[in-house]
Amino acid sequence: MRDRDPQPVGERTLARLAKILASRGVDPAAVPVNDTPEPVLALEAASARIPVRYREATADHRQVAAWARTVASAAVAPTQRARRQVATGPSLLLVGATGTGKTHQAYGAIRSLIATGVGVRWQATTAADLYADLRPRLGHDPERKLMDLARCPLLILDDLGAAKSSEWTEELTYRLINRRYNEMLPTLITTNLAISDLRGAVGDRVASRLAEMTERVVLTGADRRRRNAA
Repeated sequence: MRDRDPQPVGERTLARLAKILASRGVDPAAVPVNDTPEPVLALEAASARIPVRYREATADHRQVAAWARTVASAAVAPTQRARRQVATGPSLLLVGATGTGKTHQAYGAIRSLIATGVGVRWQATTAADLYADLRPRLGHDPERKLMDLARCPLLILDDLGAAKSSEWTEELTYRLINRRYNEMLPTLITTNLAISDLRGAVGDRVASRLAEMTERVVLTGADRRRRNAA
């Protein structure tokens, strides 16, 4: 089959791009003419999946920003003409007290990756939601859900260790983390727990893998939520 020639961008699309750029304080006239609209359109599409509170999140922590650059540089194209996709790479363990911006940084990292122009297939869940989704019930396939998360090229696992632990939750966490550890899939994990406490919550097998597969990012400071409410 003959490859189709590139189609011109329509006026509606150009107008929408101009509006998006203006909302971000970007002068369209200052943008090089050879830039492509894909990153902007991809960010717009991602906004529908990002929680409203984090749709303008930025990865402004030095380690998180460096992680996004590393993962983007490791992206590969599945075929010669295809866009590069996030495939393998390092993971981050964002540690800090409640309200220090861990989830903000995680979603900011997703947005930073998308802005580079690489393809990003990602999912996000909290540990509590993960266990709730995987509880057996009629008409639901928890094994498929677990494998979807385990195989996803990029995953945010928020609030690890916050849910009540049991042998069942420990086993599920192990299966999820072990799969991602073996396949070297980038994972953004947040937790309020100190490392010693996290080991007790998720077990030695998970803690051992996290120690090797993640770079630890410690966030400090006062609770942003309480400070903003004051």
